[in-house]
Amino acid sequence: MIIAANLKTNLTREKTLKYINEVESFLRKNSISQEVFVFPATSSLNPHVGAVVVGAQNAYPTINGAFTGEIGYEQLEEFGIKTILIGHSERRHVLGETQEELVKKFNFYKELGFKIIYCVGEPLEIREAGFESMMEYISAQYEGIDTSYENLIVAYEPVWAIGTGLTPTNADIVAIHAELKKKSSAPLLYGGSVKVTNAKEVLALDGVEGILVGSAALYAEHFCTMCEYASVLNK
Repeated sequence: MIIAANLKTNLTREKTLKYINEVESFLRKNSISQEVFVFPATSSLNPHVGAVVVGAQNAYPTINGAFTGEIGYEQLEEFGIKTILIGHSERRHVLGETQEELVKKFNFYKELGFKIIYCVGEPLEIREAGFESMMEYISAQYEGIDTSYENLIVAYEPVWAIGTGLTPTNADIVAIHAELKKKSSAPLLYGGSVKVTNAKEVLALDGVEGILVGSAALYAEHFCTMCEYASVLNK
């Protein structure tokens, strides 16, 4: 099981450091050994060595250069970051990143050996068009991506469920994960309004190999509880 927290544009550097240390302490105290990732805001990145793997929410495909407002590999290397989130729905739908741009980013960080959590998913209007249309839409998000990359993790996140409190039915999650697993043998996570009250149930579903959690992970104690759920199911 893989548990990942995307902290988005939340928590200061001081609060993030406290958060990561709290999660680290919990994992060690409870001998929880599955993969746990935390993706802080860029300004809150800090070097960290331990059970918690700290990753970047985003980076430009460059070592360094004249890219105002971006960070590149040189900045990530300073913090020992070797894990990155690519293709999150907010990067696609809010900030307008195209598939071409995501492929460039993917290939750049793949060549550097990064662990990549690559996100795919659909907005509400596509979902309402039917399962076949939905799968065609999601399949296009795999174009140009090396689905056999050894350090790849895929996260399915229904865009319409993120931050809304809505989730697909358990049967829908199982069906979609079964289809997506045909595209890549990489571990497949579920993301989309996962919270402490439903995480245990979601983690137990066939084809779900972990969760990517957004706002519900902002409380360290809640995220720790989700890690504990995963640990129990892992045994």
